[in-house]
Amino acid sequence: MAEQPVRARLVDVAREAGVSKATVSKVLNGRQDLSVRPETRQRVHEVAAALGYRPHSGARALAGASTHALALLVPALNNPTYVTISRGAYQRARELGYLSLLAEDFDGQEADDTFNDLVKEGRVDGLLIASARPGHPLLETLSRNPVPHVFLNRAVKGSGRNVTMDVARSSVTALDHLHGLGHRAIGHIAGPSGITPSEDRRDAFLRHSASLGLVAAPVASGDFTEEGGAAAARELLTPAEGEPQVTALYTSSLAQAIGAMRAIHERGLRIPEDISLVGNDDLPVAAYLTPPLTTVAMPLHELGTAAVDALVAEIRGESPGDVIVPTEPRLVLRGSTAGPGAGGVG
Repeated sequence: MAEQPVRARLVDVAREAGVSKATVSKVLNGRQDLSVRPETRQRVHEVAAALGYRPHSGARALAGASTHALALLVPALNNPTYVTISRGAYQRARELGYLSLLAEDFDGQEADDTFNDLVKEGRVDGLLIASARPGHPLLETLSRNPVPHVFLNRAVKGSGRNVTMDVARSSVTALDHLHGLGHRAIGHIAGPSGITPSEDRRDAFLRHSASLGLVAAPVASGDFTEEGGAAAARELLTPAEGEPQVTALYTSSLAQAIGAMRAIHERGLRIPEDISLVGNDDLPVAAYLTPPLTTVAMPLHELGTAAVDALVAEIRGESPGDVIVPTEPRLVLRGSTAGPGAGGVG
């Protein structure tokens, strides 16, 4: 069987013509607002013809056609929280007749470049951005290449297009539960600094701790991973001189709670007899841990759905605006919390 020829790509034309991929895309789509010399335009067309390049149908969005495709950028595909959010977004997009593309914003520039290309080449109708760290290159790209987009689970101040949950209420819910059990020294494992939900949850924890009159409310930060949770838990389980030992911990993610469990067991402590533990996000695995983990359930699926609704509304010409998912955080009581020294509740 004869080997199929490799189809020329946009990047191949750009390399041979000595210009950027964005320039090639705009030239081949007849954009007259592009400031390039006539000889450059001619060279791009000649190279494209020589290579047999045919623009992907999605690139025709630059000429005004809809691609019926949305792209979702998440910070970590191995984070089950974003799996649930992505599922909600995917299902809603499908209901509305849109294809969903997914990219991971890992360390390095590959994900940035991928999303920049999607924006510059008009290959998607809109972007769902669940990763918008401060100084993200994508933010600059969007300022120069306007395309409908929303930020979800990450608020970008002044954007007017944030789709978020009431993360502050999650801290209040967890603290009220632990305080009601009799705990007065409660530690919080926060997420990384610079991440809006993490900072909002931490600030709410500190405010509500003060209003409850806790004797201690230490905070340690860590990545939203098992390793991050374990490291932060070890820090909180080793109080500074003169500070009381915490009797309960509240984590920012379920993965952190799993890591905290390991750190607690390493110290020879029992859950919940010695340390109570509450995790954020109620994912299925929480019920199968030992002991089953008490959690604060967040409306993750609804968040993905609401983000797609907001984005499609913007694509259809409506003005963007901030959206807060109305479903409030909910305590899911299991076996990892009890009164200090009182035994389990589940």
